[in-house]
Amino acid sequence: MDEQNEELELNRLMQVRKDKLKEMQEAGKDPFEITKYDRTELSRQIKENYETFENKDVSVAGRIMAKRIMGKASFCTIQDSTGTIQSYVSINDLGEESYKAFKTYDIGDIIGLKGFVFKTRTEEISIHAKEVVLLSKSLRDLPEKFHGLKDMDLRYRQRYVDLIVNPEVKSTFEMRSQIIKEVRSFLDNKHYMEVETPTLSTIAGGASARPFETHHNALNLDMYLRIALELNLKRLIVGGFDRVFEMGRVFRNEGIDIRHNPEFTELELYAAYQDYHDMMDLVEEMFRTISQKLLGKTTISYQGKEIDLGSPWKRITMIDAIKEVTGVDFNTINTDEEAIAIAKEKGVEIEESKKTRGYIINEFFETFVEETLVQPTFICDYPIEVSPLTKKKPTDGRLTERFECFIDGREYGNAYSELNDPIDQYERFLAQVKQREAGDDEANMMDEDFINALEYGMPPTGGLGIGIDRMIMLFTDSASIRDVLLFPTMKPLGDH
Repeated sequence: MDEQNEELELNRLMQVRKDKLKEMQEAGKDPFEITKYDRTELSRQIKENYETFENKDVSVAGRIMAKRIMGKASFCTIQDSTGTIQSYVSINDLGEESYKAFKTYDIGDIIGLKGFVFKTRTEEISIHAKEVVLLSKSLRDLPEKFHGLKDMDLRYRQRYVDLIVNPEVKSTFEMRSQIIKEVRSFLDNKHYMEVETPTLSTIAGGASARPFETHHNALNLDMYLRIALELNLKRLIVGGFDRVFEMGRVFRNEGIDIRHNPEFTELELYAAYQDYHDMMDLVEEMFRTISQKLLGKTTISYQGKEIDLGSPWKRITMIDAIKEVTGVDFNTINTDEEAIAIAKEKGVEIEESKKTRGYIINEFFETFVEETLVQPTFICDYPIEVSPLTKKKPTDGRLTERFECFIDGREYGNAYSELNDPIDQYERFLAQVKQREAGDDEANMMDEDFINALEYGMPPTGGLGIGIDRMIMLFTDSASIRDVLLFPTMKPLGDH
């Protein structure tokens, strides 16, 4: 059936359902006039506690997912938020008029059903219906097969249908909720206080990313959607809170792929009197705790690869990781000219404004090393050029006390020993401003008020950011970030 004929058939079927609804309404039985239905149990409760419910009256409600008419008796399967349960419906129990109405109900309609619990001859736990009422009329047919690569785009656009017909999708989002709950519980046990900071700001800071721009009409002020949570949270450390965290949406005007969505959920936390080594310990313990609590194990499978979260995670400097993979030792390359030469030799392309040893080290890592990091690994001591908010290493001022953690070639967290020297921070911001002026629209902006805050004094602080969506991808074995976002960003149909 071609697309045009398929559309005509869908319209015809929808009209049939609309006609049924109109007939009900004209008979004074409009399902949309019902405002409430008192259900007493969910399907999973009944199935898991059959001995308790056997022969007892229950009231359930849900969507008709299957229906089998056999003359004066029928079976239907209804789906609620916890699963499905079968019901036996007969003319003898409902009466002729109600049974006749039931036979007209369609797959997708939402009904309320009262009856007693029993097992059929095939031992299936079911409800023997005494009363059935239509609570909502579905005007569209549910798709028979709402999966497969050709329908992925439609699944993301119509997540509401995806959730109805694909139970595994609903399980993913139930797991998402549990993971977020466990993250909050873990941090609460570590005495972190959850806070909320503004989504709108006049300065986009705290990360290297292109922001979304907007305008506040009443103040006649151009503003940005936040690209990170960092700078406001560190202001709170200055203000005297020892441990704070925020879990919320951030927005980055970047491309879309299986790892990136323009808006995503980020966790950021800051702890006074700690450093990036403490943050490594925290990340390991957090992932291990969540895995054990929700999956009952610390060795998990992700996209066919066994990932060991339980063993101590590898900790290695960026320079040593590059040496392991490429044989190039940047400890022996000390000038920009030498770094440019080795980049040319290895075929690593560098932007004109980023031809320094530090930028080249980072480019080598991203080009050759990142994809090789399958087991959990902390890559430490990033170049200062790519770490404008991080404290320098006391032993080498060209590097910083920063790490990122990688699993299966993906970055899951970014952490620093936070820069608390206001003079140094101001100079770093100036360097970033020069990068912006040279055309880098992802470079940090100058934030004078943040410098002002640091001038009051911020204690030594460890900071950490984790992409919650990527964490959820890992624990649900999801290949794409769109699989763990209820409503991923999509280009409207018809736009070219």
